[in-house]
Amino acid sequence: MCDEFIHQGLTHDPTVSRRTFMKATAAAAVLTSVPAVAQGKVVEKDVNVPMASGTCDAALFYPEGKGTWPAVLVWTDILGLRPVFREMGRRLAAEGYVVLVPNPFYRSAKSPVVGDSFNFSNPADRAKVMPMAAALTADAGISDAADYTKFLDAQPQTNKKKKMGVQGYCMGGPLTFRTAGTHADRIGAAATFHGGGLVSDKPDSPHLQIAKMHAEVLCCVAANDDQREPKAKDTLKEAFAAAHLKATVEVFDGCNHGWTVRGSEVYNEAGAEHAWAELTALYKRNLA
Repeated sequence: MCDEFIHQGLTHDPTVSRRTFMKATAAAAVLTSVPAVAQGKVVEKDVNVPMASGTCDAALFYPEGKGTWPAVLVWTDILGLRPVFREMGRRLAAEGYVVLVPNPFYRSAKSPVVGDSFNFSNPADRAKVMPMAAALTADAGISDAADYTKFLDAQPQTNKKKKMGVQGYCMGGPLTFRTAGTHADRIGAAATFHGGGLVSDKPDSPHLQIAKMHAEVLCCVAANDDQREPKAKDTLKEAFAAAHLKATVEVFDGCNHGWTVRGSEVYNEAGAEHAWAELTALYKRNLA
């Protein structure tokens, strides 16, 4: 199960250090590319989401003013809900969406689950998050997706006549597929960014959810992930074609695993902005 959550691009690549990840993401909350005027039009709330397995702490974002907007669920990477993902939530909400960014590890700890000194290349530090990731099994993820979807639809700001979007990063990729597969009538668009473990030979491989989806899907693949698993993209394309789904599976040359997350040592601004443009275009086609 852990292979889905800890991708080889993070655990076995000595050039990808996470020592400064949290410090940099804290700074990113201030040094953001999102215009201040756009951020000023967004309401941000810390919320508690009732779950089958307890209560999840999460961040909710939506545009200021009267009205309703399409909803989007954001699955984080393995370092969980933290300033950089709040930044993403604000930015997306400013474009006209109700956005929920939950703490995926609520069963184990409140967010943030890692501190400023966290070093992903250190086995001892990785051991702190591995049990939390392992607790988020395929069945747990499907259960959580149902609760998050229900919570979003209960918000007065959510336009339930519009389809919902879901997006995920690294370990959030499989969770995105499972959300779109188990809530096919509700999810109209799904996107993954350097998704880890989307394709496996296990009977619960995330890519098997594609046959159940009704969404348009965007898969943004890191170049080094593609180098390690060159057949994965072809398996995804074949599955999308068999399901007659509109989908884009794109390898981002020069962008390594984690490139879309500001503050990461592998953050690539040009590549991240390209991926963001593809994401917003996807949502405008399917959720607006």
